Amino acid sequence: MTALPSAPARVTVPAGFTIPRIATGLWQIADMERGGQAVAIEPAAEAMLAYARAGFDAFDMADHYGSAELITGRFLKRAAEEGLKPFVSTKWCPTPGPMTREVVRAGVGRSLERLGVDSVDLMQFHWWSFEHPAYLDALAEMEEMRREGIIRHLGLTNFDTDHLRLVVKNGVTIATNQVSFSLLDRRAGGAMSAFCLESGIRLLAYGTMGGGWLSERWLGAAEPGDASDWSKMKYRRFVDAIGGWDALQGILAAAAAIAKKHGVSLSNVATRWVLDHSAVAAVIIGARLGEREHRADNLAAFAFHLDAEDRAALDAAFAQSRMLPGDCGDEYRKPPFLTASGDLSHHLATMPQIYRAEPVLGKPGRLRVDSGSIWEPIAGYSRAVRIGERILVSGTTATHTDGSTVCPGDIAGQTTYILDKIAASIAALGGRMDDVVRTRVYLRDANLWEPASRVHGRVFGETRPANTLLEIGTLVGPYEVEIEAEAVVDA
Repeated sequence: MTALPSAPARVTVPAGFTIPRIATGLWQIADMERGGQAVAIEPAAEAMLAYARAGFDAFDMADHYGSAELITGRFLKRAAEEGLKPFVSTKWCPTPGPMTREVVRAGVGRSLERLGVDSVDLMQFHWWSFEHPAYLDALAEMEEMRREGIIRHLGLTNFDTDHLRLVVKNGVTIATNQVSFSLLDRRAGGAMSAFCLESGIRLLAYGTMGGGWLSERWLGAAEPGDASDWSKMKYRRFVDAIGGWDALQGILAAAAAIAKKHGVSLSNVATRWVLDHSAVAAVIIGARLGEREHRADNLAAFAFHLDAEDRAALDAAFAQSRMLPGDCGDEYRKPPFLTASGDLSHHLATMPQIYRAEPVLGKPGRLRVDSGSIWEPIAGYSRAVRIGERILVSGTTATHTDGSTVCPGDIAGQTTYILDKIAASIAALGGRMDDVVRTRVYLRDANLWEPASRVHGRVFGETRPANTLLEIGTLVGPYEVEIEAEAVVDA
């Protein structure tokens, strides 16, 4: 192995900013404060200064990571006194609901106030449920704040490929998407990376160390009982999902052999594998400020390269495990919920819905949903109707709540938005998308069948309802596609 570099390598992303390829994540502050005792701000800020002086001068946090933003605010003042210019990214993770100008600016403003700054390098946005379309309103306002310079760059967190595409094709300038990416979770290496490279977006990868499971400590170890912290709780679920302890041991054994060959740690191999993906700008490695740090070991990730033999060995280990289901971020929105808190179904069920079911006058037991469109009362129809166990959804287009057309000219983005709208309609009437038994898809141009069908397939690939695909000479309005659906809810 060659000599260690004195600081992490750096990268300039297409959006125009430069960061070290290893950023420091502050999510563990929330875990450190789990017992109710706040982390002392001054010592924690001093620990951040030590990272910045060593070249690890990018820090990632969120509005709900305990005292992370307050600690960073103190750190930024001290860093300025030393002439340091760290890169700070944080996240706004609101509860779905109306995203007015006032709501959005207040949400972003709270983070700016805690950080003690007038603008932030990278503001990332997380949205819990795409069935509530107000994320487009939030991002439209955040895009305006980007143009004003309040947000220097705008990023997303845990958006899947279809919804990342929808946002971009709807006119929002996205610099980064932060997603899980590791030897345990390889989802981001497929369609997500391809779209990012095509669109000038780069990935910020978290979970690279698998919550600590990807280290020599667990190689050949007996399967442990309960995990000790939130990171281990979360990524233990990843281990179970890919095939359990034996699958993990296969990956650890392959990575350990590569580490020995290059004279580095197993964690270095895990980091290097993610960094070698061309769509990845940086990995985010968590730090328990004031307790322990691994800067010297992390630098070794830049002192070697994986060769063809190394990659073949890892691929062989991967073949003995399962891929995690779905796309990036799905673990926060649908089963299996691979998060620190486990099952999120109750949490998601309590979030506000965009639609509300109402009884149909004179028809006992019949319910309907209106979307608020001006055309529903004029033309005399409902967005969806429930009769007994049947739910029928009207032909649905990519019309946003303000009447605008979502993703003009982009059929994949419109299909994504439409299916979210259908899901919200069915949910308001007590059903789910896996209750759908028939869909009809109407295309303006039959030559565009494939992108629409692939989005449909990603939503209905498990349930596979009856489906009809038609080209219609002229759809009413500036739309590429219209879809209707029928569901049957189990008694």
